[in-house]
Formats: sequence, structure tokens, C-alpha cells
Amino acid sequence: MSKDYPLEVAILGDAKLVLRQLVDEVKAQTGARGNRDNTAVAKEVRSVKDEWLKEWMPRLTSDEKPINPYRLIRDMMKVLDPKDTIITHDAGYPRDTLLPFWECTTPGGYIGWGKTTTLGGSLGFAMGAKLARPEKTCVAFMGNASFGMVGMDFETAVREKMPILVVLKNDGKLGGYSRMHPYASEHFSLNNQTGEYSKVAEALGGYSEKVTEPAEVVPALQRAKKAVQSGQAALLEVITKEELEVSLYQ
Repeated sequence: MSKDYPLEVAILGDAKLVLRQLVDEVKAQTGARGNRDNTAVAKEVRSVKDEWLKEWMPRLTSDEKPINPYRLIRDMMKVLDPKDTIITHDAGYPRDTLLPFWECTTPGGYIGWGKTTTLGGSLGFAMGAKLARPEKTCVAFMGNASFGMVGMDFETAVREKMPILVVLKNDGKLGGYSRMHPYASEHFSLNNQTGEYSKVAEALGGYSEKVTEPAEVVPALQRAKKAVQSGQAALLEVITKEELEVSLYQ
């Protein structure tokens, strides 16, 4: 405990038992209806959120090239209806980028997991989600390093007719870990150019596109979504900048 994040209050116990105790305590303090009519708290939360979004809006709406990954997340929110989507992220900066800004509106619509564990796991998670909920648009948000670990398994989605959507942010780096492991990052690619992952997906039988222009993100997402709805596994490779700034609201 307190290994990765400083804790103000630590609770150690069986998850089911502790959650049951917390629910009982909330009911005891607030009554049967809870604080559903506490509009002051809702206004305070909205105010804090609006101020936070104002700070990040320049990145979320950026027209810079390479594409800012936060712009990519905002455009994904425009095209992929959260209530009809199950989304998961990969380890490292795909998680850090997606987590604060993807708004999940329905139970089970977001599969979140650890920051630096199971690199490449999101591809399998998305396929599993599609098998469990075939009516949903199931999305794996990956980086180039994670796709490099497991990318050939995209063929599994094609062969087994699991039409998932892989959104791959390719910044030509090992995430932001160049700060900790500069040798690995500097030698991961030559002049920030990596392999053609969209061509890999195409060769494996899926729908694929490579996007380099900010204005093309939304149309490309719409085409990829249409391909998924028609029964094709799809991969959208978006060439992004290496964005090292992350939100504290995670």
C-alpha cells in the first residue's frame, strides 16, 4: 500500500466485505434515499470539472502535427457513443491519456486496469468483450509498443470473426518512459519512424487506415466504425506526438 500513489486513508480487507460495510455505513448516515437531492455537491463537482477541462482544452482541440493524443481521445468521444461502446486501454501512456477524458456512461462500458502491467493485454480484452457483448462496439486503445508485443493476434479477431476496433496511437516512442530509460526510447525507432502497423492489419485481413492529419481523425474513425459494424475487425493507426503531460485527475 502507498507503493504507487500516496494514500490519505488506507483500508485493507476483503473487497466484498469492506464494500458491504461501506454501503451499510452510507445508508446509516444518509437514510434510504441517500443524498440524491444534494444539488450543492453536484454543482461543486461540475464547477471543478469545468475548470479542469478549461485547462486541458488546448490539447483536446489542438490542430498540431503530429496529432496530439488528447485530440484523438476527444474525437473518439464524438464518434463512438459511450453507451454503445466497451473500451479498454493498454498499459502506460495509452491508459494515462484515455482514463481522465473518456466518459463512461453505462456499467461495463469501460475495462480499466493497471498502469504498467500486461503490456498488450487490451487486444485480448477487447476480443473477450466482443464475445461477451457482440452488440457493442469493442475498442482497444493501444500504443505502438503494446501492438508490437501482440499485434499478430489481430489475425485472431479476423479469423474468428470478432469485429473489434483497435485505435493505435503511434508516437514512435516507448511511451513517456524515455525519461527513465533513454537508451530504450532513443533506439526504439529511427527518426521516430516505426513500422507500418496499418499495413500489418491489412495483410492480416482486417480493415485499416493510417491517419496523419488532425482533421482526418473523425472521418477515419467513422469509416472504421462502419467497417466494424459490417463485421470486419479494424485498426486505425494515428500518428501522434509524444505527449508527456498527464492529468492529475485519474
